Formats: sequence, C-alpha cells, structure tokens
Amino acid sequence: MGAGGLTAVHWLFLFWVLVIIVVMAMRKDPIIPCVLGILTVGWLFKKSFIGAISTVFSALIVAGNEFWGIIVIISLIVSLSKLLSETGADYLIMKPAARLMVSPGIAFWVVGFAMLLASWFFWPSPATALIGAIMLPVAVRTGLPVMAGAMAMNLFGHGIALSTDYVIQGAPTITAKAAGFTSPTPVMSASLPLIITMGLVTTVTAYIMIRRDMASNHELHAAEREAFLANNGQQREMNWVSYFLAIITPLAFALDVVAMLVFKLRGGDATALLGGTAALILALGSYMRFGNEGLEKITDYLREGFMFGIKVFAPVLVIGGFFFMGKGELAQVILGKGATGLLEDLGLVLSHAVPVNKMFAALVTMVTGIVVGMDGSGFSPLPLVGSVAGTFALAIPDINKATLAALGQLAGVWTGGGTIIPWGLIPVAAIAGVNPIELARKNFLPVVIGFIATFIVALFLL
Repeated sequence: MGAGGLTAVHWLFLFWVLVIIVVMAMRKDPIIPCVLGILTVGWLFKKSFIGAISTVFSALIVAGNEFWGIIVIISLIVSLSKLLSETGADYLIMKPAARLMVSPGIAFWVVGFAMLLASWFFWPSPATALIGAIMLPVAVRTGLPVMAGAMAMNLFGHGIALSTDYVIQGAPTITAKAAGFTSPTPVMSASLPLIITMGLVTTVTAYIMIRRDMASNHELHAAEREAFLANNGQQREMNWVSYFLAIITPLAFALDVVAMLVFKLRGGDATALLGGTAALILALGSYMRFGNEGLEKITDYLREGFMFGIKVFAPVLVIGGFFFMGKGELAQVILGKGATGLLEDLGLVLSHAVPVNKMFAALVTMVTGIVVGMDGSGFSPLPLVGSVAGTFALAIPDINKATLAALGQLAGVWTGGGTIIPWGLIPVAAIAGVNPIELARKNFLPVVIGFIATFIVALFLL
C-alpha cells in the first residue's frame, strides 16, 4: 500500500493520465501513451507480461462493446445521407427552409437552425456538405457574408448540435459511461440549461458582431459574395424516387421522435429505433432508385458510412479503453478479478486529502475538456471529462455529477469539435471557401464569452 491507501498501480495509472493530458494539450494523438498505459498498468497488476499484452486487447474489446451501438447508428446515418445526396432528396428536404431566407439577418438564423436539425439527425460532417451545398448559396444571395454563413453552420452544427447530440446520443453516451451512469439520459437532461446558455450567448454575440462587420465592410463582402456564387451553381438530377425519399425520410424520423416520447424510449432503445429506421430507408431507397443494381449500390453506401464511423471512433476506442480501467465494473473485465476502479479510488483519496469544492471541480472539468479538445477531436475528451466528473463526485458527495459531466462534454466538444481551433474547422471552411484561421478568429470571442456564461450557470446547478 502506498500513501493514503493507494497502491503502485494507482500511481502508475495517475502518471499516464497526466501524460495523456499533456500529449493532447500539445495537439498530438494520445494513442501511444494510452496503449503503453494499459500495458504497464496491466503488467503491474497481473505481474505477467503476457497478461499485460492480453490486457491491451481486453481494454479495446470492452471499449468496443460499450461504443459499438453508437458506431453503427452513426455509420448507418452517414450511409443514408450518401443516398439522399446522390438522389437529390437532400436538396428537396432543405428547399422549403431556403425559401424563408429573405434578408441577411433571417438567413443567418435559418442556416443555423437548419444546420442544427440536420446535425442532430445526420451528424455534423454530412450536414456540413448538405447545408453548404444547398442553403449557403441561397443565404449568400440575400446579402449574408460568406464568413457569417460559415460561422452559423459551425456554431450551430459543430457547437450546439454535436455537444448535445440529443437524437443519435453518441456524445452523451460516451460521457455518461465514463462518469458511471448506465444511461445517457442524466447527462442529456443536465445539459439542457447549459446548452441553452452556451447556444444563446455564442450565437447572439456572433450575430451582433456580424451585423457590425456588414455595416463597415460592405464592399469587401459584396466582392466575396460574387466570387462564392460564381463557384456554386449546382444542378441536381431528380426523379420520383427523390421526391419519395424527401417525404418519407423526415416523416419517418419525426415519427421516431414521437415514438420516443410516447413510449419513453431512451438510450439504447432510442438508438436502435433510429438505426433500424435508417437501415430500412437505405435499403428501400437503394432498390427503388437503382433497381437490381441497388443490391450492389447499398454495399457502397454502407462501406462509406462505416469507414466514416470507424474513422471517427478508432482513437476514441483506445482512449476509452484506458480510462475504463478507472471504472469499477469495467476495470474487473479489463484487468481481472480483484481490480477496483482506479479513478474511483483516486477520487476517494482526493476527498480526504485535498479540500476540494464545487467551483474547483467545475473549473478543472471545464479546463480539462478545453485543453484535451485542442487536439481537434470532439470525442477524444469525452472519456476523460466523464471520468473526471465521476472522480469529483466521489470527492464531493453532494455535487451534481450529471451537470459536471455535461459541462466537461460541452467544453470538450465545442473546442475539439471545431469552433475555435483552425485544424478542427477545415470541413466548414472548405465548403464555404473561407480561411479556417480567420473563421476560428471570428468564432473565438463568442465561444469564450459563452464558456464564461455557461460556467457561471453551472456553478448554480452543481
């Protein structure tokens, strides 16, 4: 036994946690430190190098089992978005919203809320291509600067939508599991007041900045608008299947939402309903559009979708595998009989050794999310911030663990998901044709003000 009841295994685990944080703060992927951390902790715990090697694989399998449902639903949604794009149904779905944009001010909010809804149902990356190709040119024609349109897409999609993820529930599921919840529902519920604060403050601040910029740089924006519209004249080839998919897709997902409310479907049940719906529409639409060739075409869509899903989650599986050694029941699966949650143990010792309070816990959790999110991945911080929230909940028994976890999730996703760091803004910047560094600079002040306001609100809720 070490000081305070901690063993050498605990201190080794803590060492690797600090190494991982430093590596991610340097905008580097922490995969190698995570693998080495699992290996060395497993070696020290099992007293066997062969057992340590097996522990690495076991950790990845445990993480894969925990996240597989989310990987599948995201992959199916992306596959469906490929079908909608190729048939032109995506254009028809968004066309009514485009007609609402009669002025630059209205265009900003319409683009933003369209991006929010599309990101909730189709994930931000496919939604970026969808909104950027269909609605952004219409918004620019009303007089909205191209940069303002990119900000709206970015703040609403990679900010509000990705940090809440209320429909697909990928982000809250990862955070909740790491924090020790069996369902993402507590984290999702706790995030409501936080995201309302963050969303309102950031978007209203951005809108005010845009209005001032439009008034002082009218000629510059006019030239940018002409150049953008000259390069964005896209024609779509559509038939009756396009119209059918444009009607059935939003209708089916709307009925799913109604079913979730009526039958109180949450977590895995809600994910299963959405995934099954996406798969059925994908199969039906592929055959209706391509006939017998659809038997092959659907395979292409699925490959593209699952390549995207695995690409997003591959690093998260390794990171999650390491931090799941900090959770009691999962630690036993990874390390074997007799293992305890290493982070949970550290939290108990911290509660007796250091006089921590709610403000300190909130500040550490939020800063951890921001720092770790600087690697450019919105999901990489989630296993860590969830584990940090769970640790502080043991150190401060009366703290609201769900709110603390939601705060860390929000901070990590808004940073890593791509609102204030240039290397995370490339997809939106590319489709809008703007400089990602300039877009990050424009987003920085609204997001920072939003972080401050959200932190204050969180203190009252903890």
